[in-house]
Amino acid sequence: MLASPPRSIAAPSTACLFLASVALCWQGTTAASQPNLVVIIADDLGYGETGMMGNAEIPTPAIDALARSGVRCTSGYVTSSYCSPSRAGFLSGRYQSRFGYDLNPTGERNNHPNAGLPPQQKTFVEHLQSAGYQTSLIGKWHLGTRPSQVPTSKGFDRFFGFLHEGHFYVPGPPFENVWTMLRDNTLPTGRFETNQKTIRGNYARINEPDYDAGNPMLDGSEPIEHWNYLTDSITDKAIDAITQTASKPFAMVVSYNAVHSPMQASLEDHAAMELIDDPQRRIFAGMLIALDRGVGRIIEKLDQQKLRQDTLVVFFSDNGGPTAELTSSNAPLRGGKGSLYEGGVRIPMIWSMPGTIPAGAEEDTPILSLDIAASFLPLAVGEASQLETDGTNVLPWIGRGTFKLPRTVWWRMPRGARALRHGDWKFVQARQNQPIELFNLALDLSESKDLSDVHPNRLQDLLAAWDAVQAEMPPAKTFD
Repeated sequence: MLASPPRSIAAPSTACLFLASVALCWQGTTAASQPNLVVIIADDLGYGETGMMGNAEIPTPAIDALARSGVRCTSGYVTSSYCSPSRAGFLSGRYQSRFGYDLNPTGERNNHPNAGLPPQQKTFVEHLQSAGYQTSLIGKWHLGTRPSQVPTSKGFDRFFGFLHEGHFYVPGPPFENVWTMLRDNTLPTGRFETNQKTIRGNYARINEPDYDAGNPMLDGSEPIEHWNYLTDSITDKAIDAITQTASKPFAMVVSYNAVHSPMQASLEDHAAMELIDDPQRRIFAGMLIALDRGVGRIIEKLDQQKLRQDTLVVFFSDNGGPTAELTSSNAPLRGGKGSLYEGGVRIPMIWSMPGTIPAGAEEDTPILSLDIAASFLPLAVGEASQLETDGTNVLPWIGRGTFKLPRTVWWRMPRGARALRHGDWKFVQARQNQPIELFNLALDLSESKDLSDVHPNRLQDLLAAWDAVQAEMPPAKTFD
């Protein structure tokens, strides 16, 4: 257990509401029949990009409708602002630092022994699989490539997708039936060149990675050479899986790579965004409307199968958006992908289960990606589950305005980056040897006013709470 928070940080009244890794706590009774679970993950989607968050530039009617059917979480959080460690936290239900997984492997590093989920670390989906659930992972994995780490070794009966951090949306090159925009730092800064439907430009920090190298599309363990626009193919496979498993309880993770680079939009979606003049933003918009269409098709399939009320649907992004790379908006938050400011870790999130979760509600209490495991397992398997989790079962109170205790959220990332939020207060240290800043998020959501000099005791309390958690964590693994 963690030490009690010092001085002014009040300890919650029960261990399952605090940060500690404990046996799963549950407030309720086991459902008469096992519900289903669909988790839809967007990749690198900024906090401010959807209609439900107030952005009218790019239409996202399906995501907005999903929000109206459930709870829009205005303080949804992930445990890292990079893809792989964030996903490791979600699937394990634990802070990924508990198994030293703070780094984000890219390219060949995906094959490093320290990349991905450790073989001994179970996912919450493995518990569901043992309870008789049919389980599927459709899309991006990014949690290891060794046989003991691939999705079918970590609780998933079915897998369609790829194992590394990204993938081109269509086979190629040449890339057919899409508009493509690629980072190319051999060009002068700020210059763009267009060849047919491919734009190259020096507009971001790195060149476009060779995402597909050693990273085939897989159907199970079999490489495939042909697929449609990848966002649509992921949706197609998700709908197939719902059809095939509808007679049994199922758990599905639909892990889109949209809107992660490389930037590629289908010709039809690109044409639909003709009112956007900026060519980079227009391709991004086409990618986002394809993602939104996929969300709508999945929900429509659940409705057709008469499964909607029996299915918990959670939508979230794995981290904030990278603005220069994608034109992402994380407004009104500061920072983005790779940062521990709110724009990196506070993400768009929806929880929806008609009849169980209030419709049209808003929840400003912090809700973590870790809470998905902590909330669904008791509903699915009851007291039989002994998952060690850092999450909380939020189903008894999400969207009802009844949870009054301050929640604590802890972050550790490479190069000495660290942060902790308790209640409305948060400290951020962007890198080792950089200043430690203190913010009151209730008054300053954009983290623009450092209050560390005004409230030094408050800052010391938060630092002590961070240190208490850090004392439980192993050192971060490296790729050296």
